[in-house]
Amino acid sequence: MNLSTRLGGKLPLFFNTRVPLRGVPKLGFVPFLQQKRRFRGGFSKKMGSNVERCEVGVESKLGLVHPATKFYADEAVIALKAGKVIAVPTDTLYGFACDACSSEAVNKIYEIKGRKHTSPLAICVGDVPDIKRFAVTDHLPYGLLDSLLPGPVTVVLGRGESSILEKSLNPGLDSIGVRVPDSDFIRIIARDAESALALTSANLSGQPSSVSINDFENLWEHCAYVYDGGVLPAGRAGSTVVDLTKPGKYKILRPGSAKEETVAILEKYSLLEEAASR
Repeated sequence: MNLSTRLGGKLPLFFNTRVPLRGVPKLGFVPFLQQKRRFRGGFSKKMGSNVERCEVGVESKLGLVHPATKFYADEAVIALKAGKVIAVPTDTLYGFACDACSSEAVNKIYEIKGRKHTSPLAICVGDVPDIKRFAVTDHLPYGLLDSLLPGPVTVVLGRGESSILEKSLNPGLDSIGVRVPDSDFIRIIARDAESALALTSANLSGQPSSVSINDFENLWEHCAYVYDGGVLPAGRAGSTVVDLTKPGKYKILRPGSAKEETVAILEKYSLLEEAASR
């Protein structure tokens, strides 16, 4: 005799008789199971729907992120020529880049960063000889730019009348910061785009700069693509910014990550530090 049979013999109230229970709703065991099955089925459908939406979101996000390798350079150039903004690694920080000759794209960078238009953007070119297409270099000692660049330095130069930059880029300013980063990917796309790239740090204005793509994940959705170059080792100081607009003079505007090396090169070419304005 098993346990169920023994209990049935001793407890006829529950197993062998029907006792009316006044005021208590009749809930059959089978209907309850059916209700449970219906509940579980609905829950499964909801869970499946949520998981599907989650997977779509992850897939959509991951579709933006590609390695910063030559294989992906063509798609980056296409995006730039279409007026899109991309995120790229440099030799210092991650940056937002767009075609510097597209006023629409430049405005989008300001919108993404929440930055005032009174704060100027720098440009990036593929090679040192390209600088003269966008800025005045005639007054500089021969070989100076080749000694500074490629590297973690932004040189501020006059725009000049012959500059082919979009006039809406940094309106009211007669100078422009120029970079040639020591970073292959951004230089490849700058060359292939056959234009200058407007370049600024990939972060909200006033927030810490980004040394990995995770640092600005909340801004990925505003970019056509995000190119991953890993964690950048230079720290968050950014490039050293030096004003070279005056013949024979230099002025450090931001120490950045390479001040000592930059000053040593400038003085090697007999440039004198401009006295700080009082």
